[in-house]
Amino acid sequence: MTEHQLDRGKVHYTWNPAHPPAIEIDPGDVVHCWTDEVTGGQLTRESSADVLGTIDFSRIYPLAGPIYVRGAAPGDALVVDILALRPDDWGWTGILPGLGLLSDDFSQPYIKHFDLSNGKTTRFADRILLPLQPFCGTMGVSPAEPGDRSVLPPGDFGGNMDIRHLNEGSTLLLPVNVEGALFSAGDCHAVQGDGEVCVTGIECPMSFSLRFDLRKGANLPSPQFFVKRSPLSEHDSGAGYFATTGVGPDLMENARNAVRRMIDWLTTEHKLTPEDAYLLCSLAGDLKISEIVDQPNWIVSFFTPLGIFQE
Repeated sequence: MTEHQLDRGKVHYTWNPAHPPAIEIDPGDVVHCWTDEVTGGQLTRESSADVLGTIDFSRIYPLAGPIYVRGAAPGDALVVDILALRPDDWGWTGILPGLGLLSDDFSQPYIKHFDLSNGKTTRFADRILLPLQPFCGTMGVSPAEPGDRSVLPPGDFGGNMDIRHLNEGSTLLLPVNVEGALFSAGDCHAVQGDGEVCVTGIECPMSFSLRFDLRKGANLPSPQFFVKRSPLSEHDSGAGYFATTGVGPDLMENARNAVRRMIDWLTTEHKLTPEDAYLLCSLAGDLKISEIVDQPNWIVSFFTPLGIFQE
């Protein structure tokens, strides 16, 4: 096994099999990486919400890589062991006009900054404390199709999956599409809820270390992963959860309604502004499909952990 340090300048902003490798490694090797927050430095700890309306989207999602793994061939599975995730001392979350599950409800830019310096928790408000659970929002291999492909939507190759359970100790399996796999990662989050409903977690610069291996001929149809932690979330506690629901024939509209009802609860019971309630839903709440077999109506639930509220 060899350990490598990837140069901080080795980033790219699209998926494309023509991107030259930033580094070549052997199976079993470890790569240490760092990436900036999702806007690539367009936002800083001094930024106001106005900046969110002027972001250059060609500079978002700076991804460390591509990492070429010798011996990787189409049909193999790339095995990525997540060894370490270390956020820097600052992050942000916000509302970007036109994006998010409730983009029609929240049309104005809004931003909130976070102190991540203790590495374990961050304060959302005077009586709301969030445990950190860092992960890389984007991890993937190059698609086979030629040409530039936006990082924003995920695909069967992985990419911007925002799976918040891919924390330290987890293992991600990705279907290899091109020689060398050409793996890249970034879009790091200090914490996020399932659904990332306002389109941002706590976006932050982060150092991370990954070990790579191969499973020859695995022929995976899409990403798969092992989560080696219990409980599943840092939010799990004896305090339990409060949940709202959306019921109807449209899962997307059910999800919107479940989040809207949670925002109503947070503004009424915890005196948050609607904007802060929306951000808190994105950072700490989880969307879940509770029922999808009793047609014509399905149920989506939205869970908020009660342990984050300090009396």
